[in-house]
Amino acid sequence: MDTEFEFDFDRQEKKSKRNKLIVRIILWIVASSIAIFLGWLFTVVALEKTNMVGSGMEPTLSDDDIIIVNRMAYLLSEPERFDVIVFNKSGKEHSYYACRRVYGLPGEKIRVTDGNLYVNGIMIDEPINVEPMITAGLFEEDVLLDEDEYFVLGDNRNDCEDSRYFNFGNVTKDEIIGEAFISISPFSIISKLNLKTNENDEE
Repeated sequence: MDTEFEFDFDRQEKKSKRNKLIVRIILWIVASSIAIFLGWLFTVVALEKTNMVGSGMEPTLSDDDIIIVNRMAYLLSEPERFDVIVFNKSGKEHSYYACRRVYGLPGEKIRVTDGNLYVNGIMIDEPINVEPMITAGLFEEDVLLDEDEYFVLGDNRNDCEDSRYFNFGNVTKDEIIGEAFISISPFSIISKLNLKTNENDEE
């Protein structure tokens, strides 16, 4: 006696499509979860919010301005001249975050003469609007920076503390938190603030 075997191809095809759909949904959920986690991780680890303390960076930044710090900026590279950095002045009477602009890099000779800054004997052409320095402080003569030291200045040259003064000093690499990236209010990219106007752009 022959037994007839019938296979429901339609039912099997529907089941296969349903399984594929379930797999796609699971993969989408996993991918979305990973993206959300990486976004959260980047926000928590890579960026930090702090406030500008004092008037040392005016007119670029004012006291109590909210700053977003890029903590990842110097993981694979070193601070560059004219970068605006945020650092922790540890080991002083009080520990606090400060914000200044980098001018002298490790191993360079720094001197302030007639209100101008000289690096390795060459006068620096300022990219920003600042007043000539009235006080040279500790840098009336060439001072050689150590291999982990950065010479920093405030944009408010004649009314701030910076590397020219003993109680502030040079900034070491391990004190640097990151690069001052964004000013929240008003919203601005900090590296674009207070730049000298190109004469060719003026009419």
